[in-house]
Amino acid sequence: MRFPTRRLSWVPSFTCALLAAAACIAFSSTPASAQDKGEPGKFDFYMMNISWSPEFCSIQGTSSQCAAKPGFILHGLWAQNNDGTYPVFCSNEAGPKNPSENLDITPDLSLLDHEWAKHGTCSAVGPQRFFAMERQAFHSLKIPTEFDHIDHEISMTPDSILASFHAANPTFPEGSILLSCGRNHLTAIEACFSKDLKPIRCQGLHTCGATSVKITPSGTAAHQ
Repeated sequence: MRFPTRRLSWVPSFTCALLAAAACIAFSSTPASAQDKGEPGKFDFYMMNISWSPEFCSIQGTSSQCAAKPGFILHGLWAQNNDGTYPVFCSNEAGPKNPSENLDITPDLSLLDHEWAKHGTCSAVGPQRFFAMERQAFHSLKIPTEFDHIDHEISMTPDSILASFHAANPTFPEGSILLSCGRNHLTAIEACFSKDLKPIRCQGLHTCGATSVKITPSGTAAHQ
């Protein structure tokens, strides 16, 4: 069994109690380790996770808005350290006044609230700037056209998927884009950025080690 490069940062609290144990492991295992509580602004770089919505939005507890969003959605922009650790829950600073402004790229309000509390508070830039940075990072990574209309399950090698992303994003250096998988299915693409959002090589993270991954088509419930 292959695991994601890093665990999903948000799963509704009741989900793992309802899913089979193996399914929860596939989404939550990671070689990276979170700190108990971080210090705002004390980290090395950002890692953006864009989740493949047919996989991510099949988790019980996600909104209908999430399930209706095809393709890749923004899961979050996460503070990360070069040694693989990452700070979390760095302060009690209040989130944005109108988080629904971000539903077009992260189509779940509870996820937006969680992402600010767990990851955004570590940015030390405040909620408005943090979500503007999320939007900037999300739109800076171009999605290859072959992912626009996947209407049936296909299989691709991680290397071929990453090659497509690098071809679509020639200014991103080698090693700046990673692939996350669970149970040999594509779950997310991850990209690393400096604190001023310049693409950089990822440190302390690992890409999917599967020889081939399946890609669930949009509008289809993910595998159980």
